[in-house]
Amino acid sequence: MKSLERDGVKLFYQESEGADRPILLVHGWCCDHTYLAFQHEYFARAGHRVVSVDLRGHGQSDKPHQSYTMQVFADDLAWLCQQLSLSGVVVVGHSMGGIVAFDLACRRPDTVSAAVMLDAAVVLPSAARAAIPHFLEELRSINYRDALRSFVTDALFLATDDSERKQRILKAMLSTPQHVVVSAFEGLRDYDPSAAAKGLAAPCLYIAADEVQPRSDAVKFHEIAPGVAYGKTVGSGHFCQMEVPDQVNAMIERFLFVISPI
Repeated sequence: MKSLERDGVKLFYQESEGADRPILLVHGWCCDHTYLAFQHEYFARAGHRVVSVDLRGHGQSDKPHQSYTMQVFADDLAWLCQQLSLSGVVVVGHSMGGIVAFDLACRRPDTVSAAVMLDAAVVLPSAARAAIPHFLEELRSINYRDALRSFVTDALFLATDDSERKQRILKAMLSTPQHVVVSAFEGLRDYDPSAAAKGLAAPCLYIAADEVQPRSDAVKFHEIAPGVAYGKTVGSGHFCQMEVPDQVNAMIERFLFVISPI
């Protein structure tokens, strides 16, 4: 992987050259760039310039002790786009990465031409928000890996999801340093999409996983960002971009065609 250093923090990324519109892929909480490998390969093969990042605190990127807000992540991406001369970028984010993608689109319309959010808690449902204080208390404890394991196992998968993939995802997420786990989740909790949405001009697509409890409050999301298009996968849990990549890729591809037909 390549890396660039911003204010003493190394940020790693993978890049595939292409002549078509650039696509920036952003992973979620406790994940890394490999979680969007299917999308990187698919859109690179289609001729796009594709960049997949490891957010600070994740993957191979540096993991300083600091506050990990959604705005910090988005500012890193805006800086990275500038360094790589990425303009008119389509930013695609999964989970927490979808919140980061939304924030980047809202605050940097000069950089982002479109945004795609994959099962992202952009607008936290009230039930999810109510459970956060206790969950954060567990994440701050010495047994934080047990709390993280329970959450991932119980809340992010369907019974039909591939069992081997589930174990690989769980093992990788549990390797995230505790200070990043806690601070990034606090940043997710504190994010205010209503304030950010005032600057939203780019077309957006939200793709939900096939879950009983939605990751984002669609009604409130529509109130603050009425132009967002919606799609939903069939038969996949939270990691839909890995479980059913054909469905996800097809919806993204169609969205890109609709907003800018050839």
